[in-house]
Amino acid sequence: MINSKLPNVPTSIFAVMTKMAIEHNAINLSQGFPDFNCPDELVSLVNKYQKEGFNQYAPMPGIPSLRMKLSEKIKKLYKKEYHPETEITITAGATQAIYTAITASINKGDEVILLEPAYDSYAPSVEINGGKPVFVPLLKENNKPDWDRVKDNITSKTKMIIVNSPHNPTGSVLNQNDIEILEEIIQNSNILIISDEVYEHIVFDGEEHFSLASSEELSQRSFIISSFGKTYHTTGWKLGYCAAPEHLTNEFRKIHQFIVFSVNTPVQYAYAEFLNNEEHYLSLSSFYERKRNFILNLLKETKFKFTPAKGTYFQLLDYSNISDLDDMKFAEFLTKEFGVAVIPLSPFYFNNYNGKVIRICFAKKDDVLKEGMMRLINAAVQIHKFNKVY
Repeated sequence: MINSKLPNVPTSIFAVMTKMAIEHNAINLSQGFPDFNCPDELVSLVNKYQKEGFNQYAPMPGIPSLRMKLSEKIKKLYKKEYHPETEITITAGATQAIYTAITASINKGDEVILLEPAYDSYAPSVEINGGKPVFVPLLKENNKPDWDRVKDNITSKTKMIIVNSPHNPTGSVLNQNDIEILEEIIQNSNILIISDEVYEHIVFDGEEHFSLASSEELSQRSFIISSFGKTYHTTGWKLGYCAAPEHLTNEFRKIHQFIVFSVNTPVQYAYAEFLNNEEHYLSLSSFYERKRNFILNLLKETKFKFTPAKGTYFQLLDYSNISDLDDMKFAEFLTKEFGVAVIPLSPFYFNNYNGKVIRICFAKKDDVLKEGMMRLINAAVQIHKFNKVY
C-alpha cells in the first residue's frame, strides 16, 4: 500500500469536465485550450527541424538560441535583462516550472501565501514538499489582491507568495500600484515570489501587463514563469520557461534536471525561429478581446451576471439569478442536459466556497462560441423544468 502524499486531492476538475464533455458529446468550454490550430508556419518549422535531425536530447536548460531570444524579448518588453546562459530555463510547460520552483524553495513547515481562487496546482505542489498553503481571498468587488490581508498573514514562517496575472480564473490583472504595494510588503524580508504570467500577452480594454520582471526589487527574488502554449495556441506541446536571477536559477535547475532533464528539441528550435516575428504575440490581445466581446454581447440580455475579463481567455459567469444548484451540480447539469461543458469555480478554492459562478473558455472558433452561448441561454430559460432532477 502507498501512504498517499496527497490524500485529499481529487482528480483535476479540468480532466473531470473534459471527460464528461466527451461522454455527452458536449461543446467543451471547460478546459483552457483552443479548438483551432496554431499557425501553419510554426508546424512547418517543427517539421523542418525534425527532418534536419534535431531529434535528440536538448541541453538541460534549453537550447541556447531559444534562451537568447527570450532574453531579448523580456528586455524589450519589461526592461529587465536575464542572462540566457544562467537565468533562463526552458521547461515542460508552466505547471512543471511552477512545481520545480516550489520544490526548489519550500521545506517542511514553510508557509506559502496563495491568493484564491487559485490555479489548482499551486496548493498540492506546496503540500507535497511539506509546506503549508495560506489562503488569502481576492477582493470580491474586483478580484484583485487584498494586500492588507496579505500583510496580516505574513509570519516568520512565510517563505513565498504566489501571484498570477493575468489571473486564471477571474481574468483580473495587476497594475503598477499592485506592484508597488508588493514591493513594500516584501522589503526587509527573505520572501520569494512565483509570478505566473502565462497569459502575459492576453490583456484587454487598453490594460497593460505588468510583469514582476519590470520591478528591480521584485525580480531579484522572483521566479517569472510563462508558457508558449497560451501564446501560440500549442498547449499540447507543453513548453514553458522560467526566468530568475542566477542564485535562484541554480537551485531551480538542480530540481529541473531530475524531473524532466530537458524538453522537446525540435519544438524549441521552431519557437526560437518563430519568435523573430513579434506580431504573433503582439496581436494576441486584440484577437481574444474580439472573442470576449462576441460572447458577452450574446449573453448581455440574459440572467447571467458578469464583469468583463481584463485578461486571459476565460470569462466568469454568475448564475445566481438562474439556479440554486451548487456550481458543480450546475456544471454537470449544463453538460448532460444542454451539451455545453463549463468549469465550476469551487475547485479553485481550498476553503469552503458556496458561490454560484462558472468559468467558460472563449479560445474557440466563433461558430462554436455562438452555439455554446445559445445552449447556455437555452439552459437559463429552461432550467426550471429540470429542478426535480437536479
